[in-house]
Amino acid sequence: MLRDGRGYSTRQVRAYQNGKPIYVCLANFAAGEPGGTFLAEPDSTVPDPEGLPGAGEYLLDRSGGSMTDESKEYWSAGRGFDMRHVPGPVYLHIDGEPVPHQAVWVKPFDALRAVDGLTDAQRDLAALAYVCDYTILEPVLRVLGRPWAEPGLVTASLDHAMWFHRPIVFDDWLLYVQEAVAADSGRGLGLGRFFTRDRRHVATVLQEGMIRPA
Repeated sequence: MLRDGRGYSTRQVRAYQNGKPIYVCLANFAAGEPGGTFLAEPDSTVPDPEGLPGAGEYLLDRSGGSMTDESKEYWSAGRGFDMRHVPGPVYLHIDGEPVPHQAVWVKPFDALRAVDGLTDAQRDLAALAYVCDYTILEPVLRVLGRPWAEPGLVTASLDHAMWFHRPIVFDDWLLYVQEAVAADSGRGLGLGRFFTRDRRHVATVLQEGMIRPA
């Protein structure tokens, strides 16, 4: 515990592996109070997810680069979430224009299970925190022209921040609108916003990542 106030509190979490620190998290909590409301809205031209291919359908008859059958299976079903890209994904090549932005529809393949010690609302926020990491650097990869299957490409998260604006029920599609903020010296900065299907802004993500070509 770092701080406990009347309306705000802060906690620090450290994770160790073989006696060495590998992860540090600062978590801030707020009780909520009146103060006005403004939240961004998504681009209304993004097509609905039902007409877009999932990763399994997209990769079914495609191959190239470092993509193996095992990695195809991982991208298709191994992450636990259905992800549908606008424009097309960056698995094998840059599908669409190499622009510094994209949108990804996200939904669990199956209903999220109950988790001991967590309310359903807490579980859904934890699931959102988990899934937000998968694609946040893709706008940077897209504008740099580097697909995931580029031989020798290595990426890693360096710093990651997330803000939860509203509670969610993660049983339907969420729209993850993303943009590349900067890329230089082997690093990229990605910004993302999550919206419900009725255009409610529920969370914001910012990540700096390492992008190291072969």
